[in-house]
Formats: sequence, structure tokens, C-alpha cells
Amino acid sequence: MFARIWRYIEGPMLLLVPLCMGFMLYLGIAQAALLMLAMVVLVLAMFFAGYEASRPALRQIMPTLVLAALAAAGRILFGPIPDFKPVSAIAIIAGACLGARSGFMVGALAALTSNFFFGQGMWTPWQMYAWGVVGYVGGLLARAGAFRRANGSVRMPALLSYGAASGLLYGVIINAYDVIGFVQPLTVAGVIARVSAAVPFDLMHSAATCVFLAALYAPWTRRIDRVVQKYDLRAGE
Repeated sequence: MFARIWRYIEGPMLLLVPLCMGFMLYLGIAQAALLMLAMVVLVLAMFFAGYEASRPALRQIMPTLVLAALAAAGRILFGPIPDFKPVSAIAIIAGACLGARSGFMVGALAALTSNFFFGQGMWTPWQMYAWGVVGYVGGLLARAGAFRRANGSVRMPALLSYGAASGLLYGVIINAYDVIGFVQPLTVAGVIARVSAAVPFDLMHSAATCVFLAALYAPWTRRIDRVVQKYDLRAGE
């Protein structure tokens, strides 16, 4: 029952976080940071529960876990270069090949596991949510045919356009968390200063995502599709 219900409300639940964030900022609620942290943790918990309740097939679980591990390892490997990380690109690839839910899971799990190296904190749920949303939206766009033509070739301009936008999408979510949690008192000048300081890092994130998508999308999607087909053939034996 929960799996069927969640299938229809998972998108609105993900949208609920930024909507409530904007509403709390508009009203100037004093405990907005704590309330939003609780909400994003609740949404993550519900998404994980919904994924589990949907009983995904082995052909989805194994590639999802492998891609999450690769994304986490890539984040650690490129740690010395600020915001030059493959996490968004791998989450988008997961969403394109395995579905939007798997894209979300790869982004969220990569953030959670890699933070055992970088350090856990109240920022972890926000990073999980932000990278999860990047993968989820990537999966929706791929399902709509945005990234592939009818003959199977990659629509590279569209793919790279979303890669660039995804870095900014991630940045908007994390910057909003920064503003809510750390800009006190909340003033227009303080918000502009905080966001301006983050812009170079967001642009680096966008550029890195485009680089990794250009290098990895075509070969990795072909490989993942073959793995999924192999599991399908074995299941039919």
C-alpha cells in the first residue's frame, strides 16, 4: 500500500522542501533552520522507505549500489579540488539508466557514505537531498527522451545543458541551507554576500559535471544497459 501511495507523492514531497523553505524565509520564522532540517530528514527517510517498499529488482539494486560507491569514491578522489566532483554526473547517469528513484538513491547514498571521510554534520542531509534531486530530475528528463535520440545516440547539448544546470540546482539548495542556518540577522545584503561567495564554487561544480558527463555518459550507460539486460535474461531462464 505504501509503495503505491509513494509512487504518486514522491515528486510533490521533494518539491515540498524548497516550497516550505521559501515560505519560512518569507515569514522570517526564528527556528527555520531547525524546522527545515527536520523536514529534509523526514523526506529522506520517506524516500528511502518508499524505495524499499517498492521492492526493486536485483538488476536495479546492484547497479545502484555500485554507482553510489563509485560516486562516493570519486568525491573522495577529487577532494583536493574544490567542487570538482563526479557525484552529480554519476547520479544523472543512474537516473537515466535505472530510473529517477535510483538516481535519487545514488546521489543521496554517495553524499552519506563519502561524508564518513569528509565529516558528518547537519549539512549531510542537505547534501543527500541536493544530490538526490539532481539524480531524480536527470531520471525524469531521460525518461522524457531529453538525452537520447530515437536511434540511441546521445543528445550531447541537452545532456550538458542539464549537467551545467544541475550544478546550479545543487548550489541553490545548499546556498539556501547556508542562508537559513547562518545568515543572522537575515538581511538582503547578508544573503547577497553569502550567495556571491558561493558562485565560483557552483560554477566549478557545473563545469565538473559537464566534463564527467561528456566522458562517462555514453560508455557507462551502454555498460549499465548490458548489465540490466543480462539480469533480465537470467531471470527469464
